[in-house]
Amino acid sequence: MADVHILRKHALGLLAIRKIAFRWAELAEAEYGMRCVYQEGRATDELFFTGAGVQGHLVATRSKLEIKVELGILLRAFKSSIEQEMVKNIDALLPAKLSK
Repeated sequence: MADVHILRKHALGLLAIRKIAFRWAELAEAEYGMRCVYQEGRATDELFFTGAGVQGHLVATRSKLEIKVELGILLRAFKSSIEQEMVKNIDALLPAKLSK
């Protein structure tokens, strides 16, 4: 079970959401030192990311963007703050009408 789960439905299509997901991966690497592996697919893109005490999975499709994160035991105490920051970052990349 994921410690953090973020789901955003959209009507942007796969190419547009792919750009957003890829940008999120770049930010995760640059700002949080995450190691990201991005895999493009015909109908679904997947991003696997890991960092100090964090591992997660992002799925981007024509109609949804979903992020699931598992936190290490030390980071679970900061779950609320981490989730708020992730929500803020992903919503900043999405068009305003899609956020939340």
